[in-house]
Amino acid sequence: MRVLVVEDERRLAAALQRGLQAEGFSVDVAHDGPQGLWLAGEHDYDAIVLDIMLPGLNGYRVCARLRATGCESGILMLTAKDGEYDEAEALDTGADDFLSSPSPTSSWSPACAPSSGALAAAARRSWSSVTW
Repeated sequence: MRVLVVEDERRLAAALQRGLQAEGFSVDVAHDGPQGLWLAGEHDYDAIVLDIMLPGLNGYRVCARLRATGCESGILMLTAKDGEYDEAEALDTGADDFLSSPSPTSSWSPACAPSSGALAAAARRSWSSVTW
């Protein structure tokens, strides 16, 4: 399974990449919204882990633009924000799921990374909407 992680906090992005690779995923990383949008348009990803608060273009806008262009990858929004409004906004823009992450200053390990089950579920949801 190929995954794109779009996260501006470099230590968190590296931890996510290591954790997902340890689970057997192929992982690309982008550190801002425009770079994430470009990579998602250039490559086929099974799942995209997308932070909300990104420089250049926030995660909500990246997600909406990806869906507007027909991107069918599963999108899991990952954020330190933890509010019902944030979750509703993420789902309204086309995300398949929403996961609150600890703040970059808290203790965090790759074990906290989105589980392979969460990524697989997001990918399955996106594929289930495909009509043949």
